[in-house]
Amino acid sequence: MDNPVAKLPIGVFDSGIGGISVLAEIIKILPYEEFVYFADTLHAPYGDKPEDLVRALSIKAAEFLSSIGIKCLVVACNTATGAAINEIRKMCAFPVVGMEPAVKPAVELALNGKILVMATPLTLKSKKFNDLIRHYKHRSEIVPLPCPGLVEIVEKGHIHGQEIEDYLSRIFSTVDKEDVSSVVLGCTHFVLIKEEIKKAAGKEIVVIDGNYGTAKQVRTILKNERLLNVIFRERSEISLKTNIRFFISGNGKEVTRRCRQLLQNEGIICESEFSHCG
Repeated sequence: MDNPVAKLPIGVFDSGIGGISVLAEIIKILPYEEFVYFADTLHAPYGDKPEDLVRALSIKAAEFLSSIGIKCLVVACNTATGAAINEIRKMCAFPVVGMEPAVKPAVELALNGKILVMATPLTLKSKKFNDLIRHYKHRSEIVPLPCPGLVEIVEKGHIHGQEIEDYLSRIFSTVDKEDVSSVVLGCTHFVLIKEEIKKAAGKEIVVIDGNYGTAKQVRTILKNERLLNVIFRERSEISLKTNIRFFISGNGKEVTRRCRQLLQNEGIICESEFSHCG
């Protein structure tokens, strides 16, 4: 018997466009699913706000997506995950997947050198992140690298050019790159400038993000819960357009345009509709 819940969309939210980097990875391994993406650009960025406020905004976003009708929620924001994931899981009747800086994969590479974690100040202050560091500190030296203001640059659409280059040059000038083995991107916005970060870090340093791991976790959970959308499985493996509903709390049309362009850069064409919400 078909499970009607399996036909519901997957909900994804972030403070802005950063979560698109996560959404793209999920679409690549779950191309038959439909999605709802909420960008809370009216309140972006989350990373420089008090934790209580971020928690409240994140819970509100989760409540909004839940009211639409979804089968799974992906909190595609490290800062929101650190501030509110436990509360969101308690209130939701469906699976909730959060983000975590990819410290474990970096540690398991067993490279000689420090692991830098680039993230927002609030993510680096969170209990969740500091518990993660304590768990692995006996295996590697993990060094937080706060990046205040970087989310704002990316959110404005400045993912290439002099402004990004100057910022990254300034950030990396504060560390001895000779002692660094890898850089973990602890913010989904930073994945959108991964190539620029690789250039700034240097070719000897490995740059890692957790997006693919998150996408695999979503697939595993949906499979275990029998929530995968199998309605199209018998169709031929032709390229399918992905259905995405965008909800934006800020400058909606411009943000939607950027989101669609970022997905197109990943080879994903989406049939989408846009709604503005306060």
